[in-house]
Amino acid sequence: MKRIVLLIALSVLFPGIPAVFAQTPSAKELLDRIDNNEIFTTIEYEGGMIIEYQNRRYVKTMKAWARENSDSFIEFVNPEDRGTKYLKKGSRLYVYSPDTEEVMLISGHMLKESMMGSDMSYEDTIENEKLSARYNAAVAGSETREGRDCWLLDLSAKKRTESYPKRKIWVEKSTGDCIHYELFALSGAKLKEYNLVRVEVLGGRRFPVEIEIRDLLRKNSKTTMIMRNVIMDKPIADSVFSTRNLER
Repeated sequence: MKRIVLLIALSVLFPGIPAVFAQTPSAKELLDRIDNNEIFTTIEYEGGMIIEYQNRRYVKTMKAWARENSDSFIEFVNPEDRGTKYLKKGSRLYVYSPDTEEVMLISGHMLKESMMGSDMSYEDTIENEKLSARYNAAVAGSETREGRDCWLLDLSAKKRTESYPKRKIWVEKSTGDCIHYELFALSGAKLKEYNLVRVEVLGGRRFPVEIEIRDLLRKNSKTTMIMRNVIMDKPIADSVFSTRNLER
């Protein structure tokens, strides 16, 4: 799948929000705050992906760079996958395999496939577009989740091409953190769940640096995405996002 692509920035998915809302915020206000916290101009980090699937555990490590919603580059550095690289340029995603020494374009239905055996798809990992640009939202009420007081947001896609036509997001009132996501098909079937594990304050924003993802179509499966040494909103050279870098 983003994934192998990647950014994982994972994201490939989680602005300073006031400590407490005096009254129910609007859906637009909540979405804007989520976007301000999670959407970056550029990002660079060292990452880890822990995949637990059918009683087996796989650990993958990578270095990643991304710029807005147009470019991303990821290189896996764990021994089993060393040299595997992903490059996103615009709407195109490429993978380089050191085994074949060839570059392959990942497109169409392949974008929905698992990235590196994880619970994330390639699409999941390369997305960095604002939720407010992709979804209409409504505040569905207030709810306690894992002992944390949250606002519940219901999202419906603006376009039929959206991978997840419906979403539910639990936003913690005291911090503004998105502590839980649920992603649904148009039929209402739940496809994936995201749980926030840890945030870091980076440049005045609360940014998710560790999340758990479950693909509910896979049995006994969970992926933990961890980001370390995160650098945000600093210029990245164009050469990073080049096919030459992919094949180097």
